[in-house]
Amino acid sequence: MERKRVNWGMIGFFVEMCALTLWVGGLVVIIAVVIPAVFNSFGMEPAGRFLRRVFDGYGYLNLGILLVLSLVAFLRFRTYGRDTSYIFSVMGWEWWLLGGMFVVTMGILGILGPQAVTLQEQAFEAISKEEKDLAYGQFFRLHMIVRALHLVNVGLAFSLFILKLRKTLVHHLADAR
Repeated sequence: MERKRVNWGMIGFFVEMCALTLWVGGLVVIIAVVIPAVFNSFGMEPAGRFLRRVFDGYGYLNLGILLVLSLVAFLRFRTYGRDTSYIFSVMGWEWWLLGGMFVVTMGILGILGPQAVTLQEQAFEAISKEEKDLAYGQFFRLHMIVRALHLVNVGLAFSLFILKLRKTLVHHLADAR
C-alpha cells in the first residue's frame, strides 16, 4: 500500500490564511468589542492604560505573525520559486505587502507607540487644566496617526489575504478546465 505524501504547500497556505485572519480579526475585535467595553467600564485613565497594553500585545502578536508569514513565504519560494504554474509559488506582490506590514508594524511599535505612551502619561499626570488640555491635544494628534497606521496595516494584511485567496481560486479554476 502506497503512503500518501504530505502537501506542505497546502499546510503552509492554511497557516498563512489563519495568521492573516488572526491579524485582521484581532483588530476588528479590539475596535468593535474591547474598546467600547473598556471605556464603558473604567474611567479615562485606567481605560487608556489598559488599552495601551492591549495594543502593545496586538503589536507583538503582529510581529509573530509576520515572522510566520515570512518563514512560510521563504519556504514556499525555496520550494516553488516564482513559477506561476505552481499554485504555491511566491509572487512579488507578497514580498511587497509583507515588507509594508513590517515597516508599519515597526513604525508603530518602535517609534510612534513609545512617543504616544510618553504623551499619554504627560496628559494623565498634568495638574492644571491648561497643561492637561495641551498634553491631551498633543497625545490625540499622535494617536490619530497611530490609529491610521493600524488601519493601513490591517488593510495590507487584508489585501494579502484576498490576493492569496484569489490566486488560489484562479489557479484552481484554471486546473479544472
